[in-house]
Amino acid sequence: MVNLFLQTCTCADFDAHRIKCKHLYAAEYQLQRESGMEIPTPEKPVKPIYRQEWHAYNLAQVNEKAKFQILLAELSKGIEEPLQTMGRPRLPLSDIIFAACFKVYSTISCRRFNTDLREAHAKGYLTKRPSYNSIFDYFQMPMLTPYLKLMIEESSKPLASVEKDFAVDSSGFSTRRYERWMHAKYSKGQVIDKQTWLKAHVICGVKTNIVTAAEITDGTAGDSPYFKPLVDATSRNFVMNEVSGDKAYLSDNNFKAVLLNGAQPYIPFKSNNNAKDPRQSSVWKRMFHFYMYNQDWFMQHYHKRSNVEATFSMIKAKLGGSLRSKTETAQINEALAKILCHNLCVVIQSIYELGIDPAFWADEL
Repeated sequence: MVNLFLQTCTCADFDAHRIKCKHLYAAEYQLQRESGMEIPTPEKPVKPIYRQEWHAYNLAQVNEKAKFQILLAELSKGIEEPLQTMGRPRLPLSDIIFAACFKVYSTISCRRFNTDLREAHAKGYLTKRPSYNSIFDYFQMPMLTPYLKLMIEESSKPLASVEKDFAVDSSGFSTRRYERWMHAKYSKGQVIDKQTWLKAHVICGVKTNIVTAAEITDGTAGDSPYFKPLVDATSRNFVMNEVSGDKAYLSDNNFKAVLLNGAQPYIPFKSNNNAKDPRQSSVWKRMFHFYMYNQDWFMQHYHKRSNVEATFSMIKAKLGGSLRSKTETAQINEALAKILCHNLCVVIQSIYELGIDPAFWADEL
């Protein structure tokens, strides 16, 4: 049974997907052929146009490098120096992090970066100037990883009053390492060397593209298990209204993780999902009905998820999509440093566009 005025049909296809089915098309065609009556076509939605603050953008770009060093030095000095009980005395941890992140921001080799280090030391951002070889060594320190994650979260706090909606996704960063793969095509095996890559799982605000939490894993790691840790880390510093994610994050635990933090999840369902699945909880079934009967409204909110794609594009366009380090620990730290540098650039842009006055480690003071 077709209702042309309500654009509904009682077939299983329309009931499952809630989109225009073949019976609606057939009924419209038959009506036009018999009576000459034309069915009005729905108006296309107007694509929103986002205004660009070119004056603020130009000021941010012109002053970015100078502001970046100031903010990075302030952020690095808030790190508590760990106690060293043995081994050769190392540089202060704040100097290590500043030099490593500033090197990643420069996108040049360590030898050519030595000039920038001398200037940063002369301006007082460094208490001691490390050699270019020392930067390579410090990137391989496993203890650096939790500090970089903490600094990513801290660098996002100045925008806590701005960001309310968030998006989750992952993207790969290629490495300089190669692994042997067996490539089979048409039943003929061939041994090839394939470049390895790491995967960055991030959650970001959809308004400024600030990354509020990040995890780095092997390139073959799944996306869904890292959804809840990212959401929980963000909830410690932000009030969340919405969290968007693609179908890779579709699970009952992920729905509950968002709802328990007082936010609304926007994760679309797959075509083979149905509400009669006995394995799913009542929360999953309620979200399924909400998705099926409010698709137009749902997709308007889900569209915000595209901003996380823009976030990865910003990181890779400015800081590169490949990792120069050779060991796995150094590659993880380098990827986290890229995300931290991106956050500082977003904060600098927000200083000129939104008029914020960033202050790091305010909770610890």
